[in-house]
Amino acid sequence: MLEGITGARLTYCYYRFGGLYNDIDEAFIQGTREFLPLMRSRLKMYRSLVTDNIILRKRLIGIGPISPEMCRKYGATGPVIRGSGVAYDVRKVEPYSVYSEFDFDIPTCPETDCMARYLVRMEEMVQSLRIIEQALDKLPDGPIGPKAPLKGIKLPPGDYCYAVEAARGRFAVRIVSDGKDTPYRLRLRTPCFANLTLFEEASQGMMLADALALMGSLDLVIPDIDR
Repeated sequence: MLEGITGARLTYCYYRFGGLYNDIDEAFIQGTREFLPLMRSRLKMYRSLVTDNIILRKRLIGIGPISPEMCRKYGATGPVIRGSGVAYDVRKVEPYSVYSEFDFDIPTCPETDCMARYLVRMEEMVQSLRIIEQALDKLPDGPIGPKAPLKGIKLPPGDYCYAVEAARGRFAVRIVSDGKDTPYRLRLRTPCFANLTLFEEASQGMMLADALALMGSLDLVIPDIDR
């Protein structure tokens, strides 16, 4: 469905300054509505097949505890800090777009271990389905972007920073502008970089197999760190 709207299979390039590249059609809306109950039914299967699997539970429960203090020390966000019992989500703390109009919960788990981070992610899928359903019900008519492409965008001189809630945590863009076409400085703050930096401290004294479980629970995307 996403490929049909965006034209890309994996790395979607859909947003434009002031709007979107393409409007969604009725086939996309209907297909999404049909997907929601299918995904909810599969979540039950995932619980039976994976979450309640005794092998998985023994490999994750009690392994790789990350305290809220360690998360704050390294700036870890997303499922990592929520798996440490902290209900931090940019969509709630600093609402943007239309998230303030949606009713959804911030999944947290106080156990701080690998299993906690796994459970947070599983519950996040439940909340995402809630958000998608509400978004479909509130879908407005009207233009999808400006009449003509925006060119020559210039920020007034100053220091700007804006953040969104990405899949792995807080993603921020900082721009220092001197009023010219090209920013004086541009910095992308990716959640994976912060989540990786705590690995050294969190893994001290662990068995190698447990360290691998810990790294997997951080859900790192290594090319994302290079940004």
